[in-house]
Amino acid sequence: MVRVARTAIESLYTGICIVTEYQGIKDEVTKKTKYSEVTVLTNQLCKLSYKQINSAVQTETGSTISQSTKLFISPDVTIKPGSKITVTQNGVTEAYKNSGKPAAYDTHQEIVLELFERWS
Repeated sequence: MVRVARTAIESLYTGICIVTEYQGIKDEVTKKTKYSEVTVLTNQLCKLSYKQINSAVQTETGSTISQSTKLFISPDVTIKPGSKITVTQNGVTEAYKNSGKPAAYDTHQEIVLELFERWS
């Protein structure tokens, strides 16, 4: 039964993602640690889902709309909190970061995303 449900959910995946971590790599010669982006997962099928949180809020500089972005992805992959997740879906590519631990189910994971600005 779980297999059928998982297949049904994964048939809805229309995006692909690349997961990148900011890792320290120790130079054996200098013994210094240099930090850089390391790709840990590529071409992983996924789906972005958007939810408008509130109606437009009027401010002095204009109006803003709050939106929640959630990533649906296989339960077989591990994405560490703080990872950069670059998703291409419907011809649009955007970089996000995950804001915490995923909600894990037998059929999929749900990860709440924020737009990626820079490494913390």
